[in-house]
Amino acid sequence: MGIVGNCSYLAYIDTGADVKWMCLPRFDSPSLFGSLLDEENGGHFYVRPADEDYTVRQSYVTNSNVLCTEFTCSDGRFLVKDCAPRMRIYDRQFRPLMLVRKIELLEGTPAIIVCCQPRGDYGKVIPESVMASNHIRYLNLEQQVRLTTDVPLTYVQKEKSFILDQDRYLVLTYGEPLEAPLKETAEEFIRKTVEDWQSWIKSSYLPDIYQEEIIRSALVLKLHQYEDTGGIIASGTTSLPEFHDSTRNWDYRYCWFRDAHYTLRAFNQIGHFEELEKYFDFIYNILHSATDSLQPLYSIAGEQKLFEMTLDLPGYLGNKPVRVGNKAYIQSQHDVYGQVLVSLLPLYSDKRLIFLRKSSYRRIVPWLLAQIERTLEMPDSGLWEFRNAEQVHTYTLLFHWAGAKAAYKIAAIFGDQGLMRKALRLAEDADRLISRAYDPLRKLYTQAIGTVNLDASTLSMITMDYLDHKGERARDHIAALEKELLSDKGLFYRYKHYDDFGFPESTFLVCAFWYVDALACVGRVDDAMRNLDQLLTFSNHLGIFSEDATIDGSQWGNFPQTYSHVGLINAACRISRKLDKADFL
Repeated sequence: MGIVGNCSYLAYIDTGADVKWMCLPRFDSPSLFGSLLDEENGGHFYVRPADEDYTVRQSYVTNSNVLCTEFTCSDGRFLVKDCAPRMRIYDRQFRPLMLVRKIELLEGTPAIIVCCQPRGDYGKVIPESVMASNHIRYLNLEQQVRLTTDVPLTYVQKEKSFILDQDRYLVLTYGEPLEAPLKETAEEFIRKTVEDWQSWIKSSYLPDIYQEEIIRSALVLKLHQYEDTGGIIASGTTSLPEFHDSTRNWDYRYCWFRDAHYTLRAFNQIGHFEELEKYFDFIYNILHSATDSLQPLYSIAGEQKLFEMTLDLPGYLGNKPVRVGNKAYIQSQHDVYGQVLVSLLPLYSDKRLIFLRKSSYRRIVPWLLAQIERTLEMPDSGLWEFRNAEQVHTYTLLFHWAGAKAAYKIAAIFGDQGLMRKALRLAEDADRLISRAYDPLRKLYTQAIGTVNLDASTLSMITMDYLDHKGERARDHIAALEKELLSDKGLFYRYKHYDDFGFPESTFLVCAFWYVDALACVGRVDDAMRNLDQLLTFSNHLGIFSEDATIDGSQWGNFPQTYSHVGLINAACRISRKLDKADFL
């Protein structure tokens, strides 16, 4: 599938030009089109040849999130161009709940079929459709849904084939309908949306290598920030399994502090900070109402209770359960405090940013430091969100250390001596605790204090500069993880031990990118590039990555996974810096 979006919603479109997944009015709303999880009842919105014998090619308009699906059949060729409008109007970002679809005739007179079957509440509600002169209204949904088109409405209603002898337009709206000329508006919206995305990319910093992959990753990541509040979701899908029949099917349409930290770091790498400024508004509102702790995740509106329940749906490739909500919101994941501090550090320290609310540190930093102090030695569920076990995770301790370091830097900017002393003490305390996770016989750091299990997340000890890149300990640690967790073609397991649901079978893509990043850190640049080149083959035809992968090339897990694209950007940028330094020397 490809995705289009405008930072208000996402639409997933397969190579049959079918909208397989589209939730409105928010990322975490029930699906309006949901055949991804329920082929029969979930709802479809497709444009395809009437002739079943056809070939298809899918691509994006260069440096944009406008998707093109080109069909070639016996009687001609045509293109479906999908656009979620995004542009600046009157000095404001315009991002309506609207999908614009242009059917562009390229050659011949192909016969095509247009089908539009929206559904409410994950397929439970079948709306009544009412035809007007040039649109179809779909009633009994939460908001007015309207398809405005110059395709004969009877053909759409009856899903009857017709000859495409000119360009046609379909505009689906949720809420406010299109009250403007169809063709002119659609063309203008497509053109201005392409220009908006291309302008955003043009202002990006890119290294000399892996530019196409970084551009696509950046465009994917941008789509996952809900611009209204600044919240950043982990993925736009739910219940796509980690591997077949795994039951590891989760709803990722929420804002994890951890995922947001990595996403913002990737944006910073390519010179974009407006996302961080919007994220500050999101996190500041959450901190304002926080009492004695933070949840690991919130909704895009900062809502706390994300009750997890199962839906009676067939699921992706028959994989059940289908879950909405995420029970991880009740877990303790103490790395969140350090992640927020590290994420916000550039707002206070980067001289390029004119951040007018710098005095906010007086409320934010002491409170977050107090939480690090309170939870320093407390076990938690960890970043992999184990449901039936808590440990003092090395990864959590690492972010206690990194968060305290970030707090020290912020305090030093304002000359806050008391805060500096507290931050320094906590960083030293975290450092001492991390040393207890070191196994001198195996020359590695374990997943948690008191366990023998290994964990790919400890690669972050190298990429976050906890371990000296030139030291033996960093190289030994990588070598030990390679022996146990490295798979073929550069793929990397999170861990291999038994967890809440059995033994993991698929590899976690971000771990493979962490591995590449760590290799570059310690000077194994050739190994890093070789592994990265192998990993790039695990994307789909559009350069988009899911969460998990298996050696046979199958993608699994929620899609796209922001973690994976963040890992790609950070690893590629690290390799580039190492190469630049080598050239300079």
